[in-house]
Amino acid sequence: TLRIGVEDWVDETPAHLLMNFSVVDDAGRELAMGRDWRALQKQLGQAAQLTFRNTSPDIEKTGLKQWDFGDLPQTLSFERDGLKVTGYPALEDNIDSVSVKLFDTAIEADANLRKGICRLMRFELKEQIKQLEKSLPNFNQYALTFRNIMSPDDLREDMIAAIADRAFIGEDELPRTNADFMKLKARARTRLPAVSQAIVRQVQAVATEYQALINMQAKMPATVNRLKKDVESQISCLVYKNCFTQTPWEYLQHIPRYLKALNLRIQKQPSNPDRDGKNAASIGLIWQKWQDKMNNLQQTHMDIPPALQDFRWQIEELRVSLFAQELKTPMPISTKRLDKIWAEMRF
Repeated sequence: TLRIGVEDWVDETPAHLLMNFSVVDDAGRELAMGRDWRALQKQLGQAAQLTFRNTSPDIEKTGLKQWDFGDLPQTLSFERDGLKVTGYPALEDNIDSVSVKLFDTAIEADANLRKGICRLMRFELKEQIKQLEKSLPNFNQYALTFRNIMSPDDLREDMIAAIADRAFIGEDELPRTNADFMKLKARARTRLPAVSQAIVRQVQAVATEYQALINMQAKMPATVNRLKKDVESQISCLVYKNCFTQTPWEYLQHIPRYLKALNLRIQKQPSNPDRDGKNAASIGLIWQKWQDKMNNLQQTHMDIPPALQDFRWQIEELRVSLFAQELKTPMPISTKRLDKIWAEMRF
């Protein structure tokens, strides 16, 4: 019996079998045409950015430190050179201020709006933030643990930014009016102490497992070069500069377990190196597919689908399942299950 897997199929479809796309504006005029729809999206996205820069609609403002710029509509349409252009207004974080800016897509606008809201809220609650910066418990200990990854200043900012994102917004809807922003501010003020404690607990848990893993890594013999490279690669994907803000809250709490699973893998590998290698190869194929897709979307300036972002963490759960079953996973997971999820994903 001949078995044919998904990986055996040719990834690229012959050009003559691809659909030809024609992009038109509201007036029916053709803006672009081609068979590569991702290239068209990139082309038109760059054109929109250029249009926004050259047009500079009245809504765009800079140097803001308080909500005194009116409401932010979900979309804004205007004409340029006879063409109707739609932009997505949001706040952009400029560190020392925020700006109102038009973005190409709603997803990009929402991502920037979240960061902008957090920065604006930090201006509003600057005394509370200043006190928090001075009183992070055991900070020097964490700075020492992560010294080879980020500077103390970078770690402090990463922790404060993670606290701000969770306390100021969390799961709340992003405000687009001053009234909603002020309501959010009232909730944020009351949530700040509890969220600060929660983030510090997570940093402590990550630091504990990270240090234990680094100690175990130092004991690995030179003969397990493949394993050493695999361990280094996985650590760098879990603990890195700004990891506490860039890791979504729902997954941040699992990072200690992922680090512990990696530690257990190192301990178990000598007793069954063949099984370790087989499992590593299976995960490697899935990880590479995910990495290639992410690189492709980023290079073409495409939005990253939430399902693709979630898939990355399902790979981590697969590592736990294969290398450290005793730690358990929150859901059933297997290579076959991930292959099925991947096959059903639409990009």
